[in-house]
Amino acid sequence: MSECIQLSFAVCRIGIYTCFRALCCKGPPPPRPEYDLVCIGLTGSGKTSLLSQLCSENRETIVSTTGFSIKAVPFQNAILNVKELGGADNIRKYWSRYYQGSQGVIFVLDSASSEDDLEIARNELHSALQHPQLCTLPFLILANHQDKPAARSVQEIKKYLELEPLARGKRWILKPCSLDDMEAVKDSFSLLINLLEDRDLEPSRM
Repeated sequence: MSECIQLSFAVCRIGIYTCFRALCCKGPPPPRPEYDLVCIGLTGSGKTSLLSQLCSENRETIVSTTGFSIKAVPFQNAILNVKELGGADNIRKYWSRYYQGSQGVIFVLDSASSEDDLEIARNELHSALQHPQLCTLPFLILANHQDKPAARSVQEIKKYLELEPLARGKRWILKPCSLDDMEAVKDSFSLLINLLEDRDLEPSRM
């Protein structure tokens, strides 16, 4: 009888030790992958506000980007190092100087903008989609300010931007967004992270 008690006690000790190792000795979690992205769009499209909200920054302290800024945007499965470029007329001509090293592109447009501004945004997006340093990268296109009364639907914007013929064969996502629904914004970024992960798994091009 005592031998059975001793055996049960030994098994119990092994079980406790195994649980302790599983909980306390498994080591730190593997580091999250980091991706370098470039974020472009006209002034007033809402790039800075969206990125600041993703970083849980105070809305009251947000100032429009005039040159460029870099933010590390954390997600559960990745960290996005986003280089945001100012969208003023005198800055856009220098965008391409900051494309090198990018692994993905975020393009933000104001879905409630004037026809003139929307045409400029379309031209800038077309230029980015065809740029040698960006043309093979995943694109996340955000139709921002969907909460405004004059906002165009995603279907209208998709047709106006002429994405289907231009971006055929490319990896791109077009999603509506606004600061009022940050969960939807996070979901859109999660889709972009999936594209980035898929690109990592592709065989290296010779």
